[in-house]
Amino acid sequence: MGLNGAAQAPTLEMVAARAGVSRATVSRVVNGSPKVKPELISAVNAAIAELNYVPNRAARSLASRRTESIALVIPESTSRVFADPFFAMIIQGVAVHLAATDYTLGIVVASEANPDKTRRYLTGGNIDGALVVSHHSGDHSYERLGRTVPVVFGGRPLHADDGESYYVDVDNIAGAVTATRHLIERGRRHIATIAGPADMPAGFDRELGWRRAMTEAGLDTGLIEWGDFSPASGAMAMRRLLARKVPLDAVFAANDQMALGAYAVIAESGLSIPDDIAVVGYDDDALGSAAAPALTTMHQSMTELGAAMAEKLVKLIEGEPAEHATILQTRLIVRGSS
Repeated sequence: MGLNGAAQAPTLEMVAARAGVSRATVSRVVNGSPKVKPELISAVNAAIAELNYVPNRAARSLASRRTESIALVIPESTSRVFADPFFAMIIQGVAVHLAATDYTLGIVVASEANPDKTRRYLTGGNIDGALVVSHHSGDHSYERLGRTVPVVFGGRPLHADDGESYYVDVDNIAGAVTATRHLIERGRRHIATIAGPADMPAGFDRELGWRRAMTEAGLDTGLIEWGDFSPASGAMAMRRLLARKVPLDAVFAANDQMALGAYAVIAESGLSIPDDIAVVGYDDDALGSAAAPALTTMHQSMTELGAAMAEKLVKLIEGEPAEHATILQTRLIVRGSS
């Protein structure tokens, strides 16, 4: 009994004595070393169970130089992160996967106004690895980050041809082709796109898919305006398209948020969806399905993407083999807007 009357917590030495092995052997078993004979592993595990021994995780982390912490880095404004369901679904997927591991999740909303502060935190021994989503091609600090700590990107980095980056993405080109072909099959011929930022892979690839489908059908690819994936930018792009005063009977928006921004402008202009202008989005977020009319969109599981990112990063941290690229598929969800 201790001075306060409580039983002494079992120690590593007590487990070693009970199992009849050395302290070093117990340490190797606790840390999952493969260099221990099966019969000794059984003896140590039996002693751990009998004594109800709980390993000192702080000491284990110190010995392994691990923090058991992972950072999810989102290089966007705080208002954008909390307004767009896209980020919430990714966070949910990451958190669900990490719940079954020893790793905890920290979220870093990293405005590029002070990238050095974020970089110092990420490379200062505070984390074992990082997940980066919504990065732009100008975010060079994240390209270099992978040389210091394991990094997995959500979305193909524009520098992915280096053969060294690890990422999880959806097939954005194929998804945009499918969305545009759907509008063509509905008889639409003057199909505009509200594209995402060209310095982001998702924006670049979805614009490319729209162009590919339009070109294959022999249709004009001049009806294009760009946004930043926010509803406000979708509204402004839609106003610019309507201001051209040219035939326009459909819009493919590179995400649901911009599509919903376009909805309001179409209504303000006295036009109806889908009779005058059909609309297709991309993401399949909850706001699109609740719109009137409900938004036709390309479904991509952001929770699945987040979980796949977390799984890949844990493998990298623990020295297990991992594929550089994981590509998830999308599917068309047809609703009232088309």
